[in-house]
Formats: sequence, structure tokens, C-alpha cells
Amino acid sequence: MDTAVRLRTRTLTVIAQDPGVTDPTAPRGRRILRAGVEIPAEILDPGPGGYRVQVVDFDVSRNTSYKPCLIDPVDDPYARSTDRQLLRDPHFHCQNAYALVMRTLARFEFALGRRVSWGYHNHHLNVLPHAFADANAFYSPDDQALLFGYFPSRHGDHTVFTCLSHDVVVHETTHALLDGLRTRYTDPSSPDQGAFHEGFADVVALLSVFSLPSIVGRVIDLAEGAGGQEPQIRREAVTLEALRRSGLLGLAEELGDELSAVRGNPLRRSVDELWPPSPRPYREDSEFLEPHRRGEILVAAMMNAFLQTWTHRLHDLGEIRVGHLSRERVVEEGAQIADTLLTLAIRALDYTPPIHLEFGDYLSAMLTSDVAVRPDDSRYDLRTRLLKSFRAYGIEPSSSSGAGDEGMWEPAPTELSYSRTHFEPMRSEPDEVFRFIWENRGALEISEQVFSRVLSVRPSVRVGPDGFILKEVVAEHVQTLNLRAGELARYGIKRPADMPRDLEIRLHGGGTLIFDEYGRLRYHIHNDVLHPKRQSKRIQYLWENGFYRKDSAALREFSNLHRQRAAGLTLVPTQEEW
Repeated sequence: MDTAVRLRTRTLTVIAQDPGVTDPTAPRGRRILRAGVEIPAEILDPGPGGYRVQVVDFDVSRNTSYKPCLIDPVDDPYARSTDRQLLRDPHFHCQNAYALVMRTLARFEFALGRRVSWGYHNHHLNVLPHAFADANAFYSPDDQALLFGYFPSRHGDHTVFTCLSHDVVVHETTHALLDGLRTRYTDPSSPDQGAFHEGFADVVALLSVFSLPSIVGRVIDLAEGAGGQEPQIRREAVTLEALRRSGLLGLAEELGDELSAVRGNPLRRSVDELWPPSPRPYREDSEFLEPHRRGEILVAAMMNAFLQTWTHRLHDLGEIRVGHLSRERVVEEGAQIADTLLTLAIRALDYTPPIHLEFGDYLSAMLTSDVAVRPDDSRYDLRTRLLKSFRAYGIEPSSSSGAGDEGMWEPAPTELSYSRTHFEPMRSEPDEVFRFIWENRGALEISEQVFSRVLSVRPSVRVGPDGFILKEVVAEHVQTLNLRAGELARYGIKRPADMPRDLEIRLHGGGTLIFDEYGRLRYHIHNDVLHPKRQSKRIQYLWENGFYRKDSAALREFSNLHRQRAAGLTLVPTQEEW
């Protein structure tokens, strides 16, 4: 059998962060910091085109299709390329985008323990690395695509390609994956749900970058002020304040402002502007009701927990000589913590309600899902640090569980009926899950007078760091109630004072059911469709922001959200002149 067919994974060269991040120790002519990323191996069509991702090198601005890239099934020629070749070769741009999208997909599937679908009825995601001449990049569910723009640098001496930015590609891929996992998270809801898509995509992008040892090593070198990879590093250079100021911010400054219009530079804002942690932006500052700004609070809470965990681990490291630590160990710890936190962050999605998400829900989801797979947290103490970090920014867990399980979701009711349902079909059939819900609607606090539907049923096999295997079935259900504003008081829901009584209102609710491997319900994580406090708060927010008006500007697509930060449309030279 051919070697390429037998391979389960392969390694492809990508730019580790951005072309502006360099490796001072690399041989002359190879200064861009690059990395080899492991992705699922497959037989690729020209494009490259695989079983989940199709790269289409079509430029909408020029109405031009370029020759597709063909990736060798074994060899990676770009591992030996110069910087000039990487920047000017459009086929490497295609490989870079393909590899990062596939790596992100693989990370989600590893964390969730199953295949992950896109948010539309198609197996393929189209990726356009040179889609248009604009300082923008976005996920378009209508086009079933990720579209990456290009634009001239501020000095006009080169072209900036968003498809070469690691965190931009991962950010947009995360939007596409989250859209498939939680289709209702783009619905008009609370400020938190509007911000979660952006904040979560930034979290995944940043942790994906920092899970690469080459990037962590560069952060360490910046913190140390060293020009190269020294075998040792001063302990004082890797304190919390030193890493926050000299490491992370130094990296953000080195990236420059070229791509800040596209991604808003969440790294610099979250670490600098939102430091020290304070509950005021989340609870009081109206500026942080805007989705991108509010999402930065989520990023800040996560990255603060990452830094706290990393520096705590370094505190316990033995010194190789007085006042100095092993650079290799420091890098290893940083990359491993980022990777562990990334898995935790993704896995938590299965433990979130399917609609009307708030940051406190996500915090409870992280704490609960991590205990299920990684019960021993003594090495990193990540759960405690996440809880403290989120609270420092004013975010409390939604669960009110007691001592010992603080912040975790409460277990499902114990007195449930299983006698009329069968677990085997419940592993895949929405109708069987719906029967279970209907049989137990009282115990599960589900209104039988409201339209209900099971959205999905997903069996999962999760593997912990010690090889422990956890088998679960994750099912989502939603409820919908149509009524007029004047009828809200019947359910204890407040109507905004100036809202017309005859205005049509649609209320949504729903829940996530987590079954164990024996078919017993472990958790029912739900937002009641008739919850007076949550629905009153939601309706007031939506009314104040014009969501119930036909000309509402609040119902924006991802492209428009990103375009708020983007530069104007500017044409650049043809591909041959790149």
C-alpha cells in the first residue's frame, strides 16, 4: 500500500503567527517564524480540496480564477522556502489557509469526541484565500465559505494578505464551527450572546497560536530581551507582570497595525486595557455592550487565567542556576497549558444551553465539562483560576450548586422515567429523545403548552489526559412561543413601557441534555422559555436596541461586524505582481 494512503496525519508548514513575527535565530533569508502543524492526512484534489475543506482561489474583485494549488501527498516543499517565496507564492497562501482550517477542525473534533458539521447542509467549507481587495476577512454562511481579503500596506511597499495571519484564519474557522454546533447563537438575544461568537473565536485563535512552542519561545525571548534562543531565562523575566507587559504586549506590538482593522487587536486590548481586572466594564460600562468590545471581556478573563496558570507553574520549576530557569521547560509549560485550556474551552460548548447564552452559562459549562473528563486538576488548578478570573471581571457562574462543586451545573433530577424509551435509538434519533423529554416534562420543567423540537442528537467519546474514556450523548431541544406584547404579563414577563401591546413577540427557550453511557441523564442545562427575569431582561435589551423594528441595523452579518473595523476598499496589483 502506498505510504501516502497509510498515513493518518501529516505535517504542513504554516506561518506561525503573522509575516511580521520573525525568528532571529533562523538562517539568513528565513526570518519569518513558521511552524509545522499536524493535520488529518487525505488524498487531495487540486485547490487543495479535501473531504471537509475546498480551497477555491477566486478573486471576486477581479472576477478572476487562479490556477489551483496541488499539495504533494508526502513532501512539503515550503518547509525549505525563503521568506520571499512564502509571501509571494499564492499556492503557499492556499496551503497556509487549508492547513490552519483543517488543524482547527481537528482540534474541535478531538475536544468534542466526534465529527463536527458546518452550519449548513453541505460537507464542504469553501475557503477563498484571495477573495477580494479589502482589509477584511469573514465567514459567510450564505456562501458556505471563509473569505480572506488582501490590501496594500500603510507604506504601500507590499501587500498584506489576511490568509497569512494565523489568528485571523483560526478566528474565522471558529465562527464556521460554532455556527454548526450552536446554530441559535446568532439569534438576537442578550449582549453576552451577541459577544460570545466574537470573544470565543478570539479565545480559540489566541490559544491556538500559543499552543505552538515556536510562538511561546518567541514570547519568552521578547520577555527576556534576548535576540536568540538562550538555554536559560531569568526567573524575573517570566513573572505575571513581565509576561503580560513584555511578552504578550511585545508580540502584539511587533505585529504592527496592518491587521488591526481586521481583528481589532484583541490581544493588546484584553491584556492592557482591561488590566487590572474589574467588574465595571461588564456590569456598568455601556461601551462594552457592543459585541466586539464585550467579547474582549471574555478574552481577557480567559487569557488572565492562562497567564496565572503559567506563572504559577513556573514558580515551582527548579532553577538550572541561581535566578534562572530552563528555557525549554518554560516554553513546554506555556504551550501545554494553552493546549489544555483550548481543549477545555471547546469541550465546554456541549455543556452550554442551545440558546440565549450568557457568559455565566459558559463559565459553568467549562467547570462542569472539565470535571467530567479531567477530574484531577491538581497539576494546573485551571478550574479554580478560571472561576477567580471570571469573577474578577464581574462574571458569576450561572449555576448555584453548593460547596465542593462551586459553579458547576446542578445534576439532573434523579426521579425520571426511562421505562418507555430505549437508549440505543436515543443515541441518534431525535424522535426518541423527544419522547423521553415528553415523558419527563414535569421533572425537567418543560412547558407542554409551548412548541418543542429536538434540534440534534450527538454521541461523543471523550478521552482524558490519563487515557480515561467518557462516553456521552448530547442532545439539544428548543421551545418557541408566539404571542403579542400585551400577553407577556400573563407569564410574569415585563413589557417595555413604550412597546405597543399589539406587537408580535417570539419567545425562545431550550436545553441541552447530557446522557451517560448507560442512558441516564446527567445534566439538563436549560433556559426556560417562560423565565420571567431572563425574558424580561432580554426583551428590554432588544427593544432598546431596535431589534423589533423592521429597519433594525442590529441584525448584522459577520461581514458587517468585521467591516466596522476595516479599511476602505482599495485595489492592489494583480496576482503576478505580488
